[in-house]
Amino acid sequence: MARAGLTTERLTLAGAELADEVGFDQVTVSAVARRFDVKVASLYSHLKSSQDLRTRIALLALEELADRAADALAGRAGKDALTALANVYRDYAREHPGRYAAAQLRLDPQTAAASAGGRHAQMTRALLRGYDLTEPDQTHAVRLLGSVFHGYVSLELGGGFSHSAPDTQETWSRVLDALDALLRNWPAPDRGATP
Repeated sequence: MARAGLTTERLTLAGAELADEVGFDQVTVSAVARRFDVKVASLYSHLKSSQDLRTRIALLALEELADRAADALAGRAGKDALTALANVYRDYAREHPGRYAAAQLRLDPQTAAASAGGRHAQMTRALLRGYDLTEPDQTHAVRLLGSVFHGYVSLELGGGFSHSAPDTQETWSRVLDALDALLRNWPAPDRGATP
């Protein structure tokens, strides 16, 4: 019988909070059970395994990020939209480092297709329409933005920029300026290059 008050949603949120506190790689069903002072077995009526819990946290994080991005992008275009989207990812990672790590979890194709991941791609593509990019350049640009945002945020969270000047906010602003300039002047493909 399920313990009163415990639901899959409540356990997922507790796991997400735990991820933010101790790191996503430390989240297990056992750790969440300790948080509620219950036996691990009592959680298995809500969760299949630690992997199931981690997947649910990833889905929660993707949904939260997509909601924030949608709010931030409303009514914006061009560099203003680019900056808004970039700041959503950076701010979310700073506020919720464990959830941000969870959002990077590799999902099986069926779960990924049903997740908010598709919303992220759609919003990024909508932003890129302001730069007049067509396929396949639009896909290249989506990948570039994701790589730059994630790479910068990951290095910053890991302390990679903490021992040198200038301030990371100044660098972040310059990175966004450079991305905007690149997107406005996207290079034509080199037709002579071999893949």
